[in-house]
Amino acid sequence: MLRLSRRSFAAALSTLAMPSIVSAQPAWPSRPIRFVNPGPAGGAGDVTARIVMDKVSSLIGQTIVIDNRPGAGTNIGMTVVAQSAPDGYTIGLGSIAANAVNKWIYKSMPFDPEKDFEAVSLMVLVPNIMVVPMSMPVSNVKEFIDYAKKQGLVSYGSVGAGSSQHLAGAQFGLVTGVEMQHVPYTNSGQLNTDLIEGRTQVLFQSVSAVAEMVRAGKMRALAVTGTQRLAAFPDVPTLQQAGVDITSTGWFGVVTPAKVPENILDALNKATVAAIADPEVSKKLTDLGSIPRSSSRQEYAAFMRAETAKYRDVIAASGASAN
Repeated sequence: MLRLSRRSFAAALSTLAMPSIVSAQPAWPSRPIRFVNPGPAGGAGDVTARIVMDKVSSLIGQTIVIDNRPGAGTNIGMTVVAQSAPDGYTIGLGSIAANAVNKWIYKSMPFDPEKDFEAVSLMVLVPNIMVVPMSMPVSNVKEFIDYAKKQGLVSYGSVGAGSSQHLAGAQFGLVTGVEMQHVPYTNSGQLNTDLIEGRTQVLFQSVSAVAEMVRAGKMRALAVTGTQRLAAFPDVPTLQQAGVDITSTGWFGVVTPAKVPENILDALNKATVAAIADPEVSKKLTDLGSIPRSSSRQEYAAFMRAETAKYRDVIAASGASAN
């Protein structure tokens, strides 16, 4: 039997009584968390983040503050995330622009989209909806293609190079042979106004941004860009159903700076997955025209890598570039 001297026993008790370095640290989260949205307030990403993070906040018992940092095709906001301390108190909105496409568009990137972030979970897939002015004499995609080819050139707006709206238009032009001129905007409201008034001819816009205008008869919806019809517009076919064999779907997820501790990443993933599974949250996201879709951390990381590879050739063919 192992015997300890009085001195050794006292030392052992002293060691046991001494708090460990781990237990001395306050449990995460012990203070409010910042969620950086690299897009504009009121945009699809902003609305999605507020819906999901409101529920995550209640699940983890801590305030989550949305910090909008738009600009440079999401690069400004995501640079803030990438350069923040890896302590779990700054998280950000992953997207097709920042985490898949921008590296092919921007000659110089302020961060590495694969090395400078940790994947937490996907939140939603965001198909776009193809809309045209009510004044345009077309009622379906085939008629639009015929009309566009007779015109020789049609312009389409987006919120910037690398956005899902831009990518959908670029793909559409490549597959159909329609000559498409991309017009980037910094103001989403002006983007919609210019379509309604006929200054641009088509948009592949986020559903939440134009749903009410379509329902009010200010725009005509021709197709959705995803793999399935949307519950919000069940009568609008997909592009594939309309005879154009492409899908183009935006998405939003949750990321953190690189090197955030595993236990915090796991806790964030668990809370995000639970939030998206909540029936009230899921309904709000679906009503926006989004498709709720959570994932494991590993699944989301693999998804972003696949999206990055997928759009390399699309960007090269479209000739899109920035800075």
